Amino acid sequence: MNLVLMVISISILLSSLLAMISFWLPQMSPDYEKLSPYECGFDPLGTARLPFSLRFFLVAILFLLFDLEIALLLPLPWGNQPLSPLLTFFWATTILALLTLGLIYEWAQGGLEWAE
Repeated sequence: MNLVLMVISISILLSSLLAMISFWLPQMSPDYEKLSPYECGFDPLGTARLPFSLRFFLVAILFLLFDLEIALLLPLPWGNQPLSPLLTFFWATTILALLTLGLIYEWAQGGLEWAE
């Protein structure tokens, strides 16, 4: 019982000490850049009607697409458990080939070029 109380008291003392040090240690030097809000590279104080590049959203959608691909292909090592593992590997290869062809098409069309 004494050991439990000692561990609890040490952890409370240590966390309190670290919390107090974290208030005294940082050097606050706010400037214009630190105080301005950041909204994905857009100026939040300007007009909301400014045109923006849709390429940013294209890259985001491509990232989500390939992230989804990884999520679909992650259970592939367990795909050899069913009675026909070749069918599982066939569909995984088909998904991978379709996504790769889409990426090649976007690359060939210049959709991944950030600067025009």
